[in-house]
Amino acid sequence: MHASIESSNPTGDEAADLQVPADRQAATLTKSVYEQVRADILAGRMRPGEKIRAVTLRKRFNTATSPVREALNRLLSEGFVALEEQKGFRVAPVSREELKELVKTRCWIDGLAIREAIEQFEVSWEENLVLALHRLSRVSREQAGEVENPEWESSHKAFHMALIGGCGSRWMERISEQLFDAAERYRLLALEQVLERNELEEHRAIVDACIRRDPDKAVELLRHHYGQTFDAIEDSGLTS
Repeated sequence: MHASIESSNPTGDEAADLQVPADRQAATLTKSVYEQVRADILAGRMRPGEKIRAVTLRKRFNTATSPVREALNRLLSEGFVALEEQKGFRVAPVSREELKELVKTRCWIDGLAIREAIEQFEVSWEENLVLALHRLSRVSREQAGEVENPEWESSHKAFHMALIGGCGSRWMERISEQLFDAAERYRLLALEQVLERNELEEHRAIVDACIRRDPDKAVELLRHHYGQTFDAIEDSGLTS
């Protein structure tokens, strides 16, 4: 009796199993390109209106065309990249009109989120908010040789996410984070021209109003906080 010989060709299911690692690798490459290009745009290393050359990104990340294009399309959907017909991708431009709309929308979304968080008022939200403020207060805003300390940037974002984190809506939190990142791009681009102000005290005042369960005061302080940033960016000449 001859022993049966297994076919060297994979079945459909086996072929699908073999394909999984390749798919995951492509997804990982896309995520890496997306995150690094997004960080470059937010930090101003890629300037508004700058041409984005796919071939340059392919060489930089040592990858094929697909991950680069998928990453750029994701950035396009988030508004960080613009696509011009017959001309390809560019870093999205900045304008006073967009900044004004961003600030207005942040006031709407974050203001509503704070009201909801105060109405629901959970101890865990209060604790997270106080902890986020404490961590932010312990980080120096400037770093030797740098205009802005990356650790402060991270703590600053964490504070704002904690501020609206008790609203009970993941969708609202996602939208708030997207608006935060879009507005931060403007602030970071104008950073060298923006005059110093005591933002920590502004943050602390908002937290105090939240803890006192005074939504009107908290939202009023939030609007003032965002308005101060808008005025500072506008005075910098970035959007003129």
